[in-house]
Amino acid sequence: MRTSAFAAATAGAVILLGAVSAPTALAEPDPSGCPKENFCVYAGEGQTGAVALRVTDNWTGSVSGQSVFNNGIPYPDADHIQLTWTYNGGTWERCLHYNPGPGEYKLDFAPGVTFTKVVWRGEC
Repeated sequence: MRTSAFAAATAGAVILLGAVSAPTALAEPDPSGCPKENFCVYAGEGQTGAVALRVTDNWTGSVSGQSVFNNGIPYPDADHIQLTWTYNGGTWERCLHYNPGPGEYKLDFAPGVTFTKVVWRGEC
């Protein structure tokens, strides 16, 4: 169902406005329009605005947005997300844990980002 792939982005290449991680013990409530087992892209910052993309499997395409949320569930080798996006002519990647972490599971992005690929994978 889900396949694994990984390519690390350099820390200096990340164009994030902010990154949030939650305590290991407590999961954050599901954001609007993004039920458990989904990865979602939102039009606005902080998981606001319209849901531009909601997927439970790997995805390739082109969708603009300003924030993302991995609301996946524990699943061996397929509960993290390898996210690929373009910005100002460059292509970037980042691995996201599932809610509640440890690690990043939601991110905000600068205006002008286009998401191009979502791959479910194992640990980051």
